[in-house]
Amino acid sequence: MKGKDLNSLRMPPVFESPPRRVVSLVPSMTESMVRLGLGDALVGITDYCVYPEGAVDAYPRVGGTKNVRVADVVTLQPDLILASQEENTPEVIWALVEANQRVWVTFPKTVREALADLWELVHLFARDCAFQALRVLEKNVEIATLAADEHPKIRYFCPIWEEEHPRYGRWWMTFNRETYSHDILRLAGGENVFAARERRYPLEAELGETLGEPPGERDVRYPRVSLEEVLRADPEVILVPSEPYPYHPEDCQRLAEIFAETTAAQRGRIYYVEGSWITWPGVRMGEALAQLPSLFEVSE
Repeated sequence: MKGKDLNSLRMPPVFESPPRRVVSLVPSMTESMVRLGLGDALVGITDYCVYPEGAVDAYPRVGGTKNVRVADVVTLQPDLILASQEENTPEVIWALVEANQRVWVTFPKTVREALADLWELVHLFARDCAFQALRVLEKNVEIATLAADEHPKIRYFCPIWEEEHPRYGRWWMTFNRETYSHDILRLAGGENVFAARERRYPLEAELGETLGEPPGERDVRYPRVSLEEVLRADPEVILVPSEPYPYHPEDCQRLAEIFAETTAAQRGRIYYVEGSWITWPGVRMGEALAQLPSLFEVSE
């Protein structure tokens, strides 16, 4: 919202004792709390908080990440609300603040920043089980970082959304270097072919049909690219994630036909992948760093 800065909510509130009633509006933080042994403090979550499977079914739901029911959150009487600049809208966040709620907004753009948020979280609760689990995760990240520095990167393209323009054809949304998704895939061994590409406004400017306009305060981290751009970039690997766009395994063949001129398609390197490994900046990064590197093990 104009005139309000979410950076003012970037640090967690100060508590004299650990929070006892937490509402999480961030699926990755919900999973992180449960897996770190802090799930007993949760009193509300979103409809998209689905992990750990079977462990979050009983929590009250407060709507989607973009359309949170503010009144329902307030009714739960939380002493802390976990929010995300990436997941939640400024309107929802400021509505909660104006309702005198204590809100902590996270916005990690790297794996290290996501780890720092998790350390802030466990320090709020000061439980030994959480400290121990997070130390193990941090060690795994350190190992992945060392491995990433030792091996050459494989050039990839990862679409996270796609649509058809009625006049200019199909386009795909991806991410640049200013995102968590870019960083987790960098540690896994990937080199983002659109790392330096910024989003242009309006859409027609993205597709090369008109001149762009200054973005102002609008997000430029998620460019929309045309078929021609992807072909020029010629990725060696194409990743097809299960979210946020609801891709399915059969989409790999469809995209192989569309991107037939790329090295990825010609060498059979279009892979369906669990989307949360790429987009969830929480404890799921451990699973991601165990699974994603195999997608970049290519041989000529």
